Amino acid sequence: MTRRGTLAALAGGAALALAPRAAQALTEAQARDLVQSLVDDINAVIASGKPEAAMYRDFERIFATYADVPTVALYTLGVDGRAATDAQKRAYIDAFRGYIARKYGARFRDFIGGRLEMEGVRRIKSYYQVRTTAYLRGEDPFFVDFQVSDRSGEPRFFNMFIEGVNMLLTEREEIGAMLDRRGRDLDRLIADLRTMG
Repeated sequence: MTRRGTLAALAGGAALALAPRAAQALTEAQARDLVQSLVDDINAVIASGKPEAAMYRDFERIFATYADVPTVALYTLGVDGRAATDAQKRAYIDAFRGYIARKYGARFRDFIGGRLEMEGVRRIKSYYQVRTTAYLRGEDPFFVDFQVSDRSGEPRFFNMFIEGVNMLLTEREEIGAMLDRRGRDLDRLIADLRTMG
């Protein structure tokens, strides 16, 4: 996993290619404020020097606070998500949130001395895209674009691109492969995700 790929996860587990329903009353200022707060939180964790276990908790909190977690999690399941029971969906969302925190949280130390900076906001169809620039030690700066809507009832990011790469598609492929190895048994996957990462 590259440091750039890890950055995607630090910001919320990666990207979502699901088009949002029309935003209700989301404004450019709300989209910018959401991502600025997200960036501030990520930068604070990067600079905190906390033990890994505390970073995992911080990452899970960041993901839960700023991402449309149910949409992101269920998107990674594809067709299996649509066929799941309500109880399975709730269990998967909970397991996925912890899995992402553990999977990528251990990489926080790679970003010590790095930072994200806000660049600009533009409207795209029914949502806003907020551009940031990542500055990591020993690497050229690169763009991280967050797509924000209020489809969940409040502003949340539902997609993210690192230099144009949709990061959640990778997670969707990995989750699909995990399901294949378990005979498409979602309950087995949920149980395993609780300890993986």
